[in-house]
Amino acid sequence: MSLPLPAGVERVLFTEEQIHERVRKVAAEISERYRGRELKLVGVLKGSVFFLTQLARAIEIPVKIDFLSISSFSSKSGSAGVVRIAKDLDDSIEGEDVLLVEDIIDTGFTIRYLLQTLAGRGPNSMGLCTLLDRTSRRIVQVPVDFRCFEIGDHFVIGCGLDYKQLYRNLDYIAVMNPEILKKSV
Repeated sequence: MSLPLPAGVERVLFTEEQIHERVRKVAAEISERYRGRELKLVGVLKGSVFFLTQLARAIEIPVKIDFLSISSFSSKSGSAGVVRIAKDLDDSIEGEDVLLVEDIIDTGFTIRYLLQTLAGRGPNSMGLCTLLDRTSRRIVQVPVDFRCFEIGDHFVIGCGLDYKQLYRNLDYIAVMNPEILKKSV
C-alpha cells in the first residue's frame, strides 16, 4: 500500500526501487574504476547525505567519507553569484582519489567552483558523481563521471532534495507542483 503524495507534489519521477537499482549500478561502475585503491567520497551538505550513504553502502571497495558545505549568494539581477565554502573538509585530500558526490547538478557554476577548489588541494584524482543531472539548465560544462538520472527542468524533492528544507526524507524523487512554487515567490 502506497502512502498519498504530500501536498504540493505533482508526481513521482523516480520510485524508491528505481533509485536503489540505479545507485547499485553506478556503485558497481565506481567500484570497477577505482578497484585496488581507496576512495574518498566528499559529500556536499545537506542534499547529498541520503544519496552518499546509499552509494557508499553499495560500493565494493574501501571508502572514506568527508563533507563540505557551501553558501552561494546571487546578485540582485538574478545572475550567478558568489560561492563560498561554509564548512570545509575535516581531512586533507592530498594524494587521495576523491569523488565529489552531489544530489543535483544544475547550472554547473557551484560544481565548477568546488572541483577547481578541491583539485588545487593535490588529490591523486578528482571525479564527480551526482544523483540527478539537469543538463537542460547547464551554463558551465563540468565533467560528470557518474550520474544516476538525467532530468528535465523540474523542481524536484526527495532523497535529500528539499523545498524550504522539507521533503528531504522522501524515499522517492518527486516533481513539485509549479503552482505551489509560484505562490512562495
